[in-house]
Order: sequence, then C-alpha cells, then structure tokens
Amino acid sequence: MTLIRLSGVTKSFPATSKGGEQIVAVDDVSIDVAAGSITGIIGYSGAGKSTVLRLVNALELPTRGTVEIDGRDITRLRERDLRALRSDIGMIFQQFNLFDSRTVAGNIAYPLEVAGRPRGEIAARVTELLRFVGLADKAKAYPEQLSGGQKQRVGIARALATSPRILLADEATSALDPDTTQEVLALLRRVNAELGVTILVITHEMDVIRSLADRVVVMEAGRVIEDGAVFDILSAPQHPATRRFVASIIDEVPAGEKLQALRARHPGRIVTFRLRDGDGSQADVFAALAGHDVRFELIHGGINDIGGRVFGHLTLSLTGEADAVERAIVAARAHAPLIEEEIRG
Repeated sequence: MTLIRLSGVTKSFPATSKGGEQIVAVDDVSIDVAAGSITGIIGYSGAGKSTVLRLVNALELPTRGTVEIDGRDITRLRERDLRALRSDIGMIFQQFNLFDSRTVAGNIAYPLEVAGRPRGEIAARVTELLRFVGLADKAKAYPEQLSGGQKQRVGIARALATSPRILLADEATSALDPDTTQEVLALLRRVNAELGVTILVITHEMDVIRSLADRVVVMEAGRVIEDGAVFDILSAPQHPATRRFVASIIDEVPAGEKLQALRARHPGRIVTFRLRDGDGSQADVFAALAGHDVRFELIHGGINDIGGRVFGHLTLSLTGEADAVERAIVAARAHAPLIEEEIRG
C-alpha cells in the first residue's frame, strides 16, 4: 500500500532579486513511498530533496501537483487538519534541534505536552522511549552533557513520542562519526522493523542508503533521475550522477588511467567478471580458473551484500600460456558474465 505519494509536483519560489527568474526547487516530481518501507532520497546540494521533505509534512505547498498521505490530498486540507496530520509525522534533524534548557526527558516530553496529553501518560511514554533508544540512565541529563550519537537518539525518541506512522529524517547522520552513524542507522532499522514506522530519509551519503533503505530515489536539479530498489540501483546505476554516488562506496570496473596503472603493475592478461544474484559465485569463478594451468590474482573489485543479495565484479590478472588462459576464461564465463571491453586495450 502506498502511504506517501507525490504526483507531478513542482515547487517554485519567487525570484531573489527584482526582475530575476523564479527558482524551481522541485520540478515535476512523482514519488511513491510504500507503507512500512524505508525510502531514501539522495542528491547533491540543491537537488531539491529537502524541499520534498517539507512538502511531505506540509511546511510547503506545491506550486503544481498533489501530495497525498494515506490517500488524502494534503494540499486541500484546512490548517486544523494539517496540524492533525503533522502529529502523525515525526521529524529528526541533522543538528538535533534539542532544547538546551530541557533535560533529555523534557525534550522527549515536549511534543506530548503540546498535544495536551495527561501528565501520567507523558511520564510513561517518556520512560518507554528512553528504554527503546538506550538512554534510560540519561533522563535527567541536559543536551550539553551528551555525545552527538546520544543527542540523535534523543531526537529520534522525541520524533516517536506521539506514535507517528511516518518518520522523516533530514541528513540525520551527517554530523556523526562513522561508528556512531552505524549505531543510529541500526536504531532506525529497529524503529521500522519493530514499530512499523514508514521512514523517508534524505541524504547525500550513498553509504546511508546502502545500510538503511529498501528503495532509493536519486534527484538532480529538482528532478528525479533514477528510482528503484537499492540493490538494482547500486548494482546497475544508469545516470552519471547516480554512478558518481555509487562509486563513492563501491569500486568501479577499472578503465582509463586506472586500468593502465593495473596493467603496469600486473603483466598478465587482465579480465573482469561481473557477479550478480542469479549468476555463479566468486568461488565458482575461482574453481573454474583453477582447473587450468593458469595463475590468477585478484587485483581490483570485490563482492557487495545488499540485504542478503550479492553483486560486484572481480578484476583478475591471469598468467600462463595464451591457450590455457583462453580456456580458463571460457570456463569461468559459464559462471559469471565477462566484461569484454576490459580484456585488452
């Protein structure tokens, strides 16, 4: 079931100077987010991803197109109904946005106080959320006493206070170190798996998409340039911008100067085999090569695991008699496609 749907959405802002042209932040964007999923929107600065997030929580209204939450066109809702809608959407931020004057418990309690919940209910919910995010011993601490990762855990607990169906994450790990990032991403996966919360995350880090999301939407200059399952996008990116993102976390097939550098260091014949779910395994390729009088060495590439599905490429240097190398390649091709253009040159 689709929980969030943007259909032909454009968002324009007035020109910043007299006589200037209006700024089109989002240009004819259509995105579906399935209930219970984790969807990532990735793009460089100015891609329009933050504007999409503000459209989903109705902080901005589209210039054209519709934004639907659970089948309701939020562009047609009155302000009172929009306030009710926003209570069903939690938000976490890059810079945490905690109240320095409030304790950890006070920060988590804030949305419930605004909603007018009874004091006893607030106390019970805060205690429950502190345990869930692993901060039961920090209830009376203040934000300045916390690490960045702890602050983000408080932010997540606060976003969950009203039991929202949707959680929006705006560059939620950009201010964190790599180890803390993985801890926060693991917590978000728990939020999704155990609480059933639909998560929409925006980021400029492809590693966040690989670690967290089921589906990814790639944006550039306000438009969607690719949209699909994370495995499909990472294993076979189509657009140049997407390939740049993927290259930041996954070794590309060597070409150009990189291939020439490999040839300079390795005298054998260089070949690259592509592996993907449904093909043979790395072990199959190595076993096929080992059955011939050929020495082989892995010189580039590797295998990636995305949600239990694997893909990658193996760039090998093969040395031996030319006929033996050719037979070994033919045998290995039965298990994995050979990238022909990388054989010679």
